[in-house]
Order: sequence, then C-alpha cells, then structure tokens
Amino acid sequence: MLQRIRDRSQGWIAKIIVALIVITFAFFGVESIIGAFTGDSNDVATVNGEAIKRQDVETQVQRAIRSGQVPPEQEREARAQIIDQMISRKLLQQYARKGDLAFSDAQVDQMIVGLPEFQDQQGHFSRDLFVNRLASAGYTPASFRAQLKEDMVIQQLQQGLASGSFVLPSERERLNALQNQTRTFRYAMLSENDLETPVTVSDAEIEQYYANHQDAYKRPEQIKLKYVVLDQNDMAQDRQIDEATLQQAYAERRSAAPRQVSDIIVNYGDERSESEAQARIKEVQDKLAQGADFSALAQQYSDDSSKQNGGDLGVVTKGIFGDKFDQAVYSLDEGQVSQPVQFDNAYHLLKVTNIDVPSFDDMRADLIKQARLDAAKQAFQDKAQRLKDESFSADDLKSVANDLGLTLRQSDWLSQDSANDIFAEPGVMDAAFNDDVLNRDNVEQGYNSEVIELDDQRRMVLRVSDYRPATTLPLEQVRDQVRRALETEKLQQALTERADDIVASLRQGEDVALEWKKAQAVTRNEHPDVDQGIIDAAYRLPRPDKGSTYGHTGVEGREVVIALDRVGQKEDSDAASFIASMAERLQAQTAVRGLSESLRKNADIDRN
Repeated sequence: MLQRIRDRSQGWIAKIIVALIVITFAFFGVESIIGAFTGDSNDVATVNGEAIKRQDVETQVQRAIRSGQVPPEQEREARAQIIDQMISRKLLQQYARKGDLAFSDAQVDQMIVGLPEFQDQQGHFSRDLFVNRLASAGYTPASFRAQLKEDMVIQQLQQGLASGSFVLPSERERLNALQNQTRTFRYAMLSENDLETPVTVSDAEIEQYYANHQDAYKRPEQIKLKYVVLDQNDMAQDRQIDEATLQQAYAERRSAAPRQVSDIIVNYGDERSESEAQARIKEVQDKLAQGADFSALAQQYSDDSSKQNGGDLGVVTKGIFGDKFDQAVYSLDEGQVSQPVQFDNAYHLLKVTNIDVPSFDDMRADLIKQARLDAAKQAFQDKAQRLKDESFSADDLKSVANDLGLTLRQSDWLSQDSANDIFAEPGVMDAAFNDDVLNRDNVEQGYNSEVIELDDQRRMVLRVSDYRPATTLPLEQVRDQVRRALETEKLQQALTERADDIVASLRQGEDVALEWKKAQAVTRNEHPDVDQGIIDAAYRLPRPDKGSTYGHTGVEGREVVIALDRVGQKEDSDAASFIASMAERLQAQTAVRGLSESLRKNADIDRN
C-alpha cells in the first residue's frame, strides 16, 4: 500500500503503474458504486480509435481512494496519472491482440479455482466465497473474469519480452559484486542529551507554527448515526432442526464435494482410429470386470502423462474439465468407474477414488448452522421487505426498530474516510453522506437511508442523528498537539546541526566522544541488529581510501552519525542465480517500458 505524500507520491504513482501496466490481481473494486460519482459515460480518451470510458477511470480512482492507495485530497492528481496509465495499458492490449495472444475461458476458470482467496478451509474452490467476496469488493463475476483475462494476456506479452531479454556476463558479475558487498562501520545515536542547550518553544512560535500548518489541524465533517441491523443469523438461532434434515443436507454436500479422480485416456486420430480406440477401451473394461487394478491398467493403457501415477488427476472440482467430465464424475460414488466418456478426441474411463468431504459428525455443527439459516431464510426476506417499506415511509428510525423488534443503535462521531467496523462495510458511509440522508442545513429533516445489503445475511438502515461541518480546530483545542509537533521539528533540526558539526570534526581528525556501536561485514539486506535506514546510509557513503568516511542520517526522529571503516566482499555462490534472475527481470521491465514508449509515440491518442 501507499505511503504518505509527498515523499511517497512517487510510491503511489509507481504502484498505479504497476497495477495498470505490470499486472496485478486487484481484489478491491468499486463498479457497484460508480454511479454515485459519474453521471455519464463520456469518453475521456481514445487510443487508436478505442475509447477509454469516464466510468472506467472513476472506477480506478475510487478503488485507489477507498483501498487507501491514494489520499482523497490527491484525487485530481491521481485521476490524471490513472488516465495516462490506462492509455499505456490500452496500447499494450492492442499490441497483444495483434500478436494473437489470448487466454481462454477454460484457462480463466482454472486460474480462478486455484486462487486461495476463493478457497474454503479445506483448500477447495467455493462458489459462495467467490461470489460474496467479489460482491463486497464491487465486482461481478463477469467483470472480474474479464479483468483477469485481460491481465493474463498482457502477462503473456511481458513473458514474451522477458524471454528475449539477456544479460551480459560482465553485467552479471558487476551485479553480483554489488549484491555481495559488505560494509563494516560504526554508528552513534544522537539524542537530546547530546545538545549543548535543550530545545524550547515559545508561545509565539506555537502560534506561528499553528498558522503555517492549518491543514494539519482540520477536522473533517462528521456525523453521528442511529441505525438498525437485521441479521439472519440472529433470526436463525432458535430454529429447531431434525436429524433427517441434517442427513439430507449432508448427502447434498457429499454429492457436490470435490472428488479425487483417476483417468484412463485412449486417444484417437493420428496413431489410431476411433474404432481402434473403442476396442482398446473395451479391453480395459473387460479387465476391470475381471478384477484388474485400475491404476495398473492406467500405467499399461493410458495415453496421458498421468499414467505414471496410475491415472491419478488429484482432487478436481466442477468446471475444470467441462460438462461431460463433470456429469460422469459426479454421477459416481467412491470406488465406482464410469462408462467410456468421449471428448477431446479420446475415450476416458473415470474412477472416483475418494470424495473429499469431512464425516457427518465433523460437519454436524456447520450443517446445523446452515440448516437454521435456510429455515430462517423466508422469514428474513419477509422482514427485510418490511424493513424496506417501513423505513421508507417513517419519519424516524425508532418506530421502525420497535415495530420489527430490532435494536436501535447509536454511533460515535464518524467521518467519511475514517469509519471502521460495520461503518467500513461497502456502501455504508456513501449512504450516510447521501444528500437525502444528510441534510446539512437541518439534520432532523434528513431521511432514513435505503436498505443497505451488507452481505447475504445482513441488512442495515441508518439515519443521521447529529452533524458538525468540517472546520479548522482552534489553537486552544490542539495546543498540546502543536507544541509536540513543533518540539519534534526543532529537536530534529538541532540534532541535524549537531551531527553536521560532529561529522566535520571527525573529518578533520578530531576526537569526538561518542558511544559507538560496531556493525561488522553488514550486507545490503536487512540485518537483525541494525536499522535498515542506518545500513542504507552506510552504503551511500564513499569507499574509504585511508581511515574512515563519515556521514549522518535521520532514523525515527533521531540522528545517527556513521563512520564507514571498510568495504569488503563475501562469497555467496547461492546468490548467483538470484542475481541473474533479478538482472533479467530488470531487463524485461526495461523492454516493457521501451515498448510502451514506442507504442505511445506512434499511436493516435486523443484526450477529451
């Protein structure tokens, strides 16, 4: 995630570039709320005749803001950067299409089921997790699949460029030498005790600092909310579930559970005819009927590489190998073998060797919970409709809570960008700050919000109970905070000046009484006993010719004086392959950047 602005502005711009060009799998989307931010679908740019839609830009902007990657006050600058990077991404897409690069629907499915974000505790793909997590992030399954397919096509392009990159032996040697360099140095931490006079601040300085840093003491507009939550889980707690219902639910879970499958595959086409393949698969069936071992027959007869493992394909879930495969496999119980299944120019004999589902006893608690939810589903839907109807027509929220038997709750002060807990759920603060709900002129004349779907089992309605506008807090209210900030700033300045004097004295050969700590043969990488900021500063110092070289750096509010005594080299043969790989990645990134610049130079780009 992004660091702060301005010393971090390069960081967030770089991360947007990475997100839009170098491929990330972004799981934080906001397509579902973009209607609140844009009222039309005008194009913001065309790239070789292909449009970049304003709504798509706003999707990226709001995604970056809501996920914390871009501070709200930097929205305008972020939008300009995002448009620029979307243009570059569009150019790469067009170039990939011209090269006939593609990523099939089947490949997308296989990738999705393998993503841990969509897997249950047993490591299996869960459609419910998939749908719910996309919905909470503002994606639809279709938009997520489209994004993923687009990402993978560009990744193919990158991989192609990377495969053509190379690094000269001399470059590898130089990188290896730099990576394996060591530095032996001493460092001393300066504190307030090292100053000749203590840092003090006057009232006049506090007032001046406050006047110069007004933005640091602004309070955003804030609201207090009254709200009710309708929770299906609460309604389900007192539902009675009989044993037959649990057994039926378990049977359904078992029928849909992932299966471990073995496959004997007999191909036809080039080396044998279809009739020969039929005869060969019939021969396998006859031997199975006589009691032969399936895995042994797979090793003998199967044309697939899985025959080395007795035909074992591992645990599979629906959707990976297609409908015919699923229909055959999910009609089998554990230990059963299918009739020959014909697809992909081959005949398949499929055997379910294990059904990957916990025992009934292990699943009992989960089955009861789900059965209770199912039993309460209709009552929940009915009550949710009543909540919708009554909250729409009511002049308050208390009467709605009383009529529906819900608890009326009260929040503390909240701002739109600093909400947490339930208020951080997608859509909640957007609803709270909606102009119909928040009447800034007269809070009491605001309306109840529309019903907010927090997830499949929870609904929320809120009402603004109090409001205070954005304001700069008065000095007397933040005086202690201003004093601490000013003292910290003056202390750091004084320590920096003291460090300058000490370094100047050391360079002249004078003795300076410091409590030195030694760091022996430290590499560039993280060291357990030395702060990385100190290591980085030591590596910025020039190599000493005679004696030591000196410098200083600030680390966590303290100033550190550094004496570099020696530059060495360690032998690390294991790092050579890593260095080579890193160099090749850098070359590949350079190739992608060069391609992007070339495409942009020759493109017809029209910004609206």
